[in-house]
Amino acid sequence: MNVEVIDVGAPLTMQPLSCERRIIDIPVAGVPIGDQLRWLFGDSSSSTEGHLKIRGDLWPSPELAQKIRTSRNNLKVNNAEGQLLLTLNVNDSADYEEMTLDAKSIELKYPWNILEMNERIVDFISQNRLDGTIHRCAVIDGVAWLGKGSVLLPGVYIEGKVIIGENCKIGPNCYIRGNTYIGDNCHVGQAVEIKNSMLMRKVSAGHLSYLGDSIVAEFTNLGAGTITANLRHDGSNHRSMIQGELVDSGRRKFGTIIGANVHTGIHTTIYPGRKIWPGISTLPGDIVRKDLVTP
Repeated sequence: MNVEVIDVGAPLTMQPLSCERRIIDIPVAGVPIGDQLRWLFGDSSSSTEGHLKIRGDLWPSPELAQKIRTSRNNLKVNNAEGQLLLTLNVNDSADYEEMTLDAKSIELKYPWNILEMNERIVDFISQNRLDGTIHRCAVIDGVAWLGKGSVLLPGVYIEGKVIIGENCKIGPNCYIRGNTYIGDNCHVGQAVEIKNSMLMRKVSAGHLSYLGDSIVAEFTNLGAGTITANLRHDGSNHRSMIQGELVDSGRRKFGTIIGANVHTGIHTTIYPGRKIWPGISTLPGDIVRKDLVTP
């Protein structure tokens, strides 16, 4: 199948992840969204011959992806507002099967939608792929991919499904929970816990930190004792500030979204749903109660 991914630019609602890059270039599980979509439909497992034109801010559900892969009819999919999201042309007919986007597909409008997409991709892995070095005192209690040159040091405990890129140093004595992705050249060190999060390349969380339900962009360093909160005491969904308005994330657990080249001071505490823009630094002991936005 020929796959054409429509560039939707860098929407403000996706900041800080869309700062200075298009949405199709945001890496999810280490692969830019545009390439993820091309791989999803362009590989040999697709039985449909034709041309697929799909927006770069859409991640189809497994059911919709399967329908596209096997369709023998021209297809159009709109969202609930009537916006055209994809077209599939398999013949010269002017007739199209039209459908509304199903509830399990993800429209990538807000940063937490990227987190959900990452969860689904990591959850898809089904068997170990271990190309790095694993100390005999490290434990994999689940399924893991470990890239070349990466090392799991003593005391590392991996639970659930986890993908770790190349040339990473993980441990000693850290706890990595599913569905987590850790990119190339990352360092996750002593007494660090990471749960259901996404670390892009060259992120360092060296000491005594907790990241839950969060995204950390490239070249970011988390000072010792950086802690994210991800659960409201009343159990309600988290809300996050988007262009001056609080938006319901739909998530009961949601930590933080941190842009590229951020440096947190030791003992930085981050409230749930708060975001930190690229290039910002916090001081030791700072409490991030509101989004930290680049002037």
